[in-house]
Amino acid sequence: MKTLGLLGGMSWESTVPYYKIINRTVNQHLGGLHSAEILLYSVDFQQIEEMQVAGRWTEAAEVLTSGACRLEQAGADLLVLCTNTMHKVASEIEAATSIPFLHIADATGDAIRYRGLSVVGLLGTRFTMEETFYRHRLEDRYGLHVVTPEESDRGLVHRVIYDELCRGQILEESRRQYRKILHRLAASGAEGIILGCTEISLLVRPEDSPVPLFDTTEIHARRAAELALESES
Repeated sequence: MKTLGLLGGMSWESTVPYYKIINRTVNQHLGGLHSAEILLYSVDFQQIEEMQVAGRWTEAAEVLTSGACRLEQAGADLLVLCTNTMHKVASEIEAATSIPFLHIADATGDAIRYRGLSVVGLLGTRFTMEETFYRHRLEDRYGLHVVTPEESDRGLVHRVIYDELCRGQILEESRRQYRKILHRLAASGAEGIILGCTEISLLVRPEDSPVPLFDTTEIHARRAAELALESES
């Protein structure tokens, strides 16, 4: 079994499900008391969030590449960055390390293509929804048409992530507002919707959406576990 190197803490609320999903997936495959071999480097998210807001992406990349290098030095065989937004600096992490890196948009793109969909909605932080690093990867590599909510809805989605979900607050009113946004995306032509922030699945449930949801936390973590088990098959 390969050792997974998790680069987490963005936020730690969504890193916890990664640990659970990976271990459960490994156990489902191997049975008994088997669990995954995992190394975790968890950052101080306050520091990262301040860099995001200030646009100091080079500094944020330096923090994450340092953590990734420490995971590699500790014996990780595969890197898993447990966040969507910070895949903005994925290329810097890949350049600084020599072990494979599992990109969250690739795992998600594969899952969407497997379902045969071509138009998908994207929810996430403003960075993920409004910049091109995530959307273009899905469009260029997987032939998808990616749509995002209108500006006011993007603001609400972003605020709930940082002000509530990253702080462990799950509010029914926010779920109601997200549900409306999911329905508007579906009405605009989305055949499925990507939960493109690892915290959103803490709030949104499959029954909240009129179209299939693609939970990037679940997809990314399960794919990481499957890759770790490849030598066991």
